[in-house]
Amino acid sequence: MGMHQQYPRRLIEVDLPIKRISAHARREKSIRHGHISTLHIWWARRPLAACRAVICAALWPDPADPLCPESFRQVARNWMRKWAADYLPLLGAESLERFLRYQKDPAKLDDNEELRAALLDFIADFANWDNSTRREYLETSRALTQAAHESLGGVPGTKPLVVDPFAGGGSIPLEALRVGADAFASDLNPVAVLLNKVVLEYIPKYGQQLVDEVRKWGEWVRKEAEKELAEFYPRDPDGATPIAYLWARTIRCEGPACGAEVPLIRSLWLAKKGSRSVALRLIPNRKEKRVDFEIIENVKAADVVEGMVRRGSATCPVCGYTIPVASVRRQLKARRGGAADARLFCVVTTRPGQQGRFYRLPTERDLEAVKKAAAELERRKREHQGPLSLVPDEALPPQGTLGFRVQLYGMETWGDLFTPRQALALTTLVRLVQLAGEKATNKGEKWLALAVQTCLALTLDKQADLGNSLNRWEPVAQCPRQLFGRQAIPIVWDYAEGVPIGTASGAFSVFVEGVVNALEQVGSDWGVGRCEKASATVNPLPNDAADAFVTDPPYYDSVPYADLSDFFYVWLKRTVGDYHPDLLYTFLTPKDDECIVDEVKGKDKAYFETTMTRAMSEGQRILTPPGIGVVVFAHKSTSGWEAMLQALVDAGWTITASWPIDTENTSRLRAQGSAALASSIHLACRPRENPDGSVRDNVGDWRDVLQELPRRIHERLPRLAKEGVVGADAIFACLGPALEIFSRYSRVEKASGEVVTLKEYLEYVWAAVAREALGMIFEGADATGFEEDARLTAMWLWTLSTGAQRNGNGTGGGGPEDEGEEEEESSKLSKLRGFVLEYDAARKIAQGLGAHLENLASLVEVKGETARLLPVAERSRYLFGKGTSQPGGRKKKQPVQMQIFSNEAGAEGEEGEAGKMPAFSPGATVLDRLHQSMLLFGTGRGEALKRFLVENGAGRDPRFWRLAQALSALYPVGSEEKRWVDGVLARKKGLGF
Repeated sequence: MGMHQQYPRRLIEVDLPIKRISAHARREKSIRHGHISTLHIWWARRPLAACRAVICAALWPDPADPLCPESFRQVARNWMRKWAADYLPLLGAESLERFLRYQKDPAKLDDNEELRAALLDFIADFANWDNSTRREYLETSRALTQAAHESLGGVPGTKPLVVDPFAGGGSIPLEALRVGADAFASDLNPVAVLLNKVVLEYIPKYGQQLVDEVRKWGEWVRKEAEKELAEFYPRDPDGATPIAYLWARTIRCEGPACGAEVPLIRSLWLAKKGSRSVALRLIPNRKEKRVDFEIIENVKAADVVEGMVRRGSATCPVCGYTIPVASVRRQLKARRGGAADARLFCVVTTRPGQQGRFYRLPTERDLEAVKKAAAELERRKREHQGPLSLVPDEALPPQGTLGFRVQLYGMETWGDLFTPRQALALTTLVRLVQLAGEKATNKGEKWLALAVQTCLALTLDKQADLGNSLNRWEPVAQCPRQLFGRQAIPIVWDYAEGVPIGTASGAFSVFVEGVVNALEQVGSDWGVGRCEKASATVNPLPNDAADAFVTDPPYYDSVPYADLSDFFYVWLKRTVGDYHPDLLYTFLTPKDDECIVDEVKGKDKAYFETTMTRAMSEGQRILTPPGIGVVVFAHKSTSGWEAMLQALVDAGWTITASWPIDTENTSRLRAQGSAALASSIHLACRPRENPDGSVRDNVGDWRDVLQELPRRIHERLPRLAKEGVVGADAIFACLGPALEIFSRYSRVEKASGEVVTLKEYLEYVWAAVAREALGMIFEGADATGFEEDARLTAMWLWTLSTGAQRNGNGTGGGGPEDEGEEEEESSKLSKLRGFVLEYDAARKIAQGLGAHLENLASLVEVKGETARLLPVAERSRYLFGKGTSQPGGRKKKQPVQMQIFSNEAGAEGEEGEAGKMPAFSPGATVLDRLHQSMLLFGTGRGEALKRFLVENGAGRDPRFWRLAQALSALYPVGSEEKRWVDGVLARKKGLGF
């Protein structure tokens, strides 16, 4: 800790049970009922489990630290003994063993290291969602938080203040309140501030009263909406109730003499659940120049053809002509996306007294209801008065904005995302929510009524999320899928229109129930927090106000928060704009000061770094001298990390610890086809200042720093591997201990007096991590015996060993295909066979291993910002000469070797005809020889492989088998490479090696 040792270290600066916390954080992703996330969508929201654990560990001192106040130790001992004596059944299995020992011998807790271990076990258990509202856990955490606060100099009777200036979805401030602290949350984004007001102010202040009032007025809105909207969603004559309408945007075929209407349907499946299988059958109608449909039940997958649209281009089912993506865009652009005149192709219903969903073709009655809704919307638009348009006409962000592609198809305003009937339903609900607010105000307390109306406005936002023309039909769940399943707004060709009345998944009543559950389950038995709209660069708090600065700032260029939140902002302005004039007064959400990288807005790395430095400086200004900071960051690019770390160092912070907690969903937008992090790195940091508050000016010696670096990495990397943290996660998790050394100084100088930049230092960090990882990969064997291509291959695969989305042939290509433009992008990625890394990361890894990418053209391909480790199959020409072509190991119709080795190479012989087979020259390096062996195995050349290993001597080199063993553990399961290298290893014993 160096200069900070005038204060005791906090638990987070010493240890953290990251494996157990990660397990709870991952599990939380699948919990919907009553979770804060069910109040309202927010992107990249932190799991409560991780926040709860990290805040406890940041607020509580380490009892084993010599400077830990004895008063805290005594309170901690008493509570841990109470757990051992009274609460054992509530503990998880891993903690139970330890506390059983304390039950038998309470004196064990007199040992301060045992006490530390007990507290860490408690934190790991408290991270469990099931324990988040248990009285015993809450009482304990609050008692420890209070004891820590007072023992560290806090005013008795006050609570420590936790500040989060990038509050977003509110996870951090909520958990601060839960564990017994006060919370101050701020954000530049008014949508985030409104969410935080509900969570931090309204729920704790009004509790069950708020729940009851939201339920009551939500029911009133539902009844009134059903009266107004029932005629636009008519029931079937036989009593069946429509719950979803499936639509397809259409274009005209541009094939010669065709001109048929082409419905853009990506998949013809309607239901794929258990034994239930329902699909569409296309019936081309040449005479009418259209496509008709038939619904078929109990269908086999082989009987269902592909849809009409693929990667942006469309195929006409009538004439077979393919309309290119440019024409599809042009036609849809002329019709503002084509939602208003889309083709209704199926109606999904439920029947009284019968289980499941039923599917039918649309009738004239269905189409008449849609026309009536469009006419009614037009009438209301004409009669509408007020400063805001009835249907949002605010512009979408500029084309090319991160995550947005719909502008290419003619959608220019937020209102263009909705069909006329959807817009009619939403604008009806807007008016009714406003009316409910007025009635509630007249009947009771003004501020409670404001809270109720705000909660109903958030409910309407959820309706909009599942009530637009970009909701897909999900054939497994058999319901529409929300728009914001991802951090983007992509085009969707065929979409599902839910029914806002009734009780199906898209109904307002369902959303009200979800919000009520969340209000009830989040809990309210803690103090009221504070929330304000403010830029993180100008914090409204005075100096020395906060005990902990805990925040999750934007991840560089990952999420366009402000642009995405405009989807909700335009509706919130219409529902509660008059009631929150201090928040909802701008035309759209503020973008100018948002701290992200977005080239379209002219925000580059330098802008991010400068703005983040100002925000981090403010964090330091408002922190008390013994206070602590925790900054959460997750980004796959080295430039993103460099910018964030530079901001912390420039703002005068010293990083004292870093912990990766597995929090990410690997199917998110930016995780596709890359070494994306599965973990968020939690950086603990302290102000780099003297006890009197002045910034310490101390100079570090470059030689000392470089001497300490490998020792710290050697301590950390094996520990991370034990916790299951490897690959890119482990590399970024090592930045913490590396920065502890560097950031404790105001600057680091070489013997010449030249100042070492953070960028330069990070190159050494990557090298130290690469060397340490290589030692682990080869299980302590001296990796320097391998040539640079083997060292680089092993490290490259290790880096990708978590977070990368790979397909079965060992590619680092794209994840699941998506609609429209996103689908086009994923198709480009899926063509990138091989293992893909960001170029700068690949360069740093290579440099750290003493390898040079430019010398390895036969192994690595560099294109723009990406570097690709070639799949072994692509190396066959290089390894076996020009007469060879690429392996086609999966084709069975002709001898496989015919496709790899040319006739000149003598491949016409069968396995037993050894005389006709060529003698292959062993490659120049161990890796080349291993790859040659893998290709021989993969193409069924068993005799040639035997001669290559035995007679040619490739197998006599012990490095060959060590490398094979290492790569077997690194190649992705299911990849060709893994199958081939395991096949070679299986021959080892039989060949006498």
